[in-house]
Amino acid sequence: MPIAAWCLLIVVIMPVVTVGFAKAGSGYENREPRQWMQTLEGRRRRAYAAHLNCYEALPVFLSALFIAVWTDAPQPMVDALAVIFVLARVGYVLAYLGDKATLRSALWSVAYLSALGIALSGVLPHA
Repeated sequence: MPIAAWCLLIVVIMPVVTVGFAKAGSGYENREPRQWMQTLEGRRRRAYAAHLNCYEALPVFLSALFIAVWTDAPQPMVDALAVIFVLARVGYVLAYLGDKATLRSALWSVAYLSALGIALSGVLPHA
């Protein structure tokens, strides 16, 4: 299985992990979870926001991988960019949890640009 496929599995799991940070040890209420999530503050609220953003990033990454397969992109380039995407997204979540807004935005940009690179990797000139 290509490295990019493993990266996709990580990206799919990230929303579940991030929401776990929001719920852990906080008296989570499963009867009305969306209403309960709105009561969160501080780090837990940022974890929930990161959770939502992980879901928002998923279709971008998945679409980029589809385009790469569709355009027969070179697998080593796709794999390298996929690893960059995952590392940037993990860093993004950690920056969100740590309340480092500027770093978070920079890492979001790195992840987005790597996804764009994946999507374009099949149409850009390569050896």
